Amino acid sequence: MAILEILEAPDPRLKTVSKPVDTFDDQLKILVDDMFETMYAAHGIGLAAIQVGVPLRLLVIDLQPEDPDAEPEPCDHDHGDGHLHHHQPTKREPRVFVNPEILDPSAETKSYQEGCLSVPDIYADVDRPATCRVRWQDLEGNVHEEAMDGLMAVCIQHEMDHLNGVLFIDHLSRLKRSMALKKLQKARQAA
Repeated sequence: MAILEILEAPDPRLKTVSKPVDTFDDQLKILVDDMFETMYAAHGIGLAAIQVGVPLRLLVIDLQPEDPDAEPEPCDHDHGDGHLHHHQPTKREPRVFVNPEILDPSAETKSYQEGCLSVPDIYADVDRPATCRVRWQDLEGNVHEEAMDGLMAVCIQHEMDHLNGVLFIDHLSRLKRSMALKKLQKARQAA
């Protein structure tokens, strides 16, 4: 397994429309393992193949819900208040979506503050359908269909945008998008 480089805006490859996966082989499984490793290392909850430079209709998601049965872990970063904090450990629930399609997005929308590994440290509210049905294939090519809501519905729609060359900041007004890209550029220059 390997940690792959995550493309960052304004890399033109992020505007690529990804092609359907038609070969379900060991190479695909290795790519998925590398994508999960990359996503966990970057503390993300979703990653599309194009974000690591592979233009295939493939995404991985793990919402990593808090594990109520686990002992809280000491925090490894400073919250700036001089106190020791404990974080509730998360459960890994990795999910793979090959050739996903959205069916029946709801007319009702929900606003959610989104961020993206390809647009680091930029967060903005995006309105998306509150629920949707999703059809996809697994790593063996079997077809699945499921109704999704809440964070899962937001996350799958966000990741599927990547497959069509769309970033979450493309949903913002021109002014907000340009402010986000300027902030990103400044952060890069400071690094």
